[in-house]
Amino acid sequence: MEQVQVILPDGSERTYPAGTTPADVAKDVSSRLAREALVAKVNGRLVDLATPLEGRVELQIMTADDPEGLDTLRHSTAHLMAQAIQRLYPGTKLAIGPTIENGFYYDIDCPQQLSSDDFAVIEEEMRKIVKENLPIRREEIPKAEAEKMFRELGDVFKLEILEDLEDGSISLYRQGEFVDLCRGPHVPSTGRLKAFKLLSVAGAYWRGDANRPMLQRIYGTAFAKKSDLDAYLERLEEAAKRDHRKLGRELDLFSFRDEAPGFVFWHPKGYTLYRTLEAFSREIQERYGYEEVSTPWIFRPQLWETSGHWQHYRENMFIIETEEETMGVKPMNCPAHCLLYKRETRSYRDLPLRYAEYGPLSRFELSGTLHGLLRVRGFHQDDAHLFVREDQIEEEIGNVLAIIDEIYSTFGMSYKIKLSTRPEDFMGEIETWNRAEAALARALERHNLPYTLNEGDGAFYGPKLDFDVTDALGRSWQCATVQLDFQFPERFDLTYVDQDGREKRPVMIHRAILGTIERFIGIITEHFAGAFPTWLAPVQVRTIPVSVRHHDYGQEVDRKLREAGLRCEFDERNEKVGYKIRDAQMQKIPYMLIVGDREAEEGTVSVRHRRDGDLGSMALDEFVSRVRAEIESRAL
Repeated sequence: MEQVQVILPDGSERTYPAGTTPADVAKDVSSRLAREALVAKVNGRLVDLATPLEGRVELQIMTADDPEGLDTLRHSTAHLMAQAIQRLYPGTKLAIGPTIENGFYYDIDCPQQLSSDDFAVIEEEMRKIVKENLPIRREEIPKAEAEKMFRELGDVFKLEILEDLEDGSISLYRQGEFVDLCRGPHVPSTGRLKAFKLLSVAGAYWRGDANRPMLQRIYGTAFAKKSDLDAYLERLEEAAKRDHRKLGRELDLFSFRDEAPGFVFWHPKGYTLYRTLEAFSREIQERYGYEEVSTPWIFRPQLWETSGHWQHYRENMFIIETEEETMGVKPMNCPAHCLLYKRETRSYRDLPLRYAEYGPLSRFELSGTLHGLLRVRGFHQDDAHLFVREDQIEEEIGNVLAIIDEIYSTFGMSYKIKLSTRPEDFMGEIETWNRAEAALARALERHNLPYTLNEGDGAFYGPKLDFDVTDALGRSWQCATVQLDFQFPERFDLTYVDQDGREKRPVMIHRAILGTIERFIGIITEHFAGAFPTWLAPVQVRTIPVSVRHHDYGQEVDRKLREAGLRCEFDERNEKVGYKIRDAQMQKIPYMLIVGDREAEEGTVSVRHRRDGDLGSMALDEFVSRVRAEIESRAL
């Protein structure tokens, strides 16, 4: 009788009879693993728990504690939702239903326009299907048979997907009357799917093409335990409170208008925040020898053809047709900085040369992808390009890493690093790419910085380091990027004269640390929930007189605060002092100075902090010294 030899993750080996499945092995290992098992990895490949094992295999049983297990649970919940919708709304056609970070979605063509008001009914039907505990079974049939089946079902979307698949065996998954075209794997039965929540509905073009049908995209999430789901929903609720678009309105920071979609209108307070952040970036860069420049924002196509953007990036650019000439609005500064470099003969002594620019950039983003400050069409970067000798790469990358660490630590944000390597549409020679990737890896290792490889996600002109920062809610945001480029110097014919008198090519380092300033402000608005540290707050102090007769003293306090360089407001409204304090709290102003009879007589101020409450009475000079020290240290 044939046997199966199973190697478990701890290295132990067990022998089973032919036909044994991962589910059988889970039962043999422990009753708890059998209860929690969702999917298996056999020789590195994910499979259903009911898959028969053959020969000698390495086996890992996955639960919701494993990323692959949780992903499978969510994929199966997407099918559960689709089945419930088809039961409730006959005639619904299904497009695609993948998992995404923290959940899943399904694009559907439903006879009824759905809204969040329908979610309770859909979820109730999903719970009924869970109670039915329907087995989820995989089937493999010839492609022609699958086409016949979906043609009879009238599912045009599945038929189109089938057209793109090679002839041969096609995998389907069934649960009760429901059938879906799917690669799998899935959990064993609908009874495993108990903790889920539908979150939102949006429009989505079929295959992302604005010329194709508009579908309804239903988003949801799922967990193995209700406690995990509840914790996630609490985080979502907190994130909604911190939504930068909501806070932007409440704190009067910025707005968007239909007259300029994707472009930001900065209000006075928001622009103060913007300029403070920009000044912080400038201060650090000047310490590291950066020179600030400003270049045009519209160029003829020849520049973009030389850089390669016309061939690789044109669909993301704003194109202007004028006087029978085509022009391109710049989406990035690097080609212009190459022109600046090339304006004179360079010596090896001139390098490294560090150009920084904060000017406007524009990229065409589809209207459906715009999202507050996080996805815009017009933006500014703390952009810089370094022209270096090859022997200077590691030192200069090290300096950039030091700047990144200083900036992110100032905001109390940790980060992770990804090394993104050569993409499919790369420019240049593979040997050059290998040298560039190795140089980035050496720089990270030299500074003892851990990183992960992100294969194939480099820019078309060079590999890069991507920095994912983590905010106060534990969410990850891709911000800084550092790109090493051997291609642009070649394409722009950039040279320097080496010490032996021969011309050589410099290497170019592209880097942005905040990323786009607009997006970074959106991120830190949510990170701080709008309660910016005092050094960054648009208004740092608000003086609140107890009554009208205290206005003269209050205005004197306000004047002295301004003379000390603090950003302040004087609340002269004829309102009760309690109302004024609550309003300052709502505006998240760090300090409130309440002045009444005693303060006016003693020349003091009664200090209140938005977080710490009443700090007592103190001399104005003492308060100013205290706040200035807090600002200078950029304390959180």
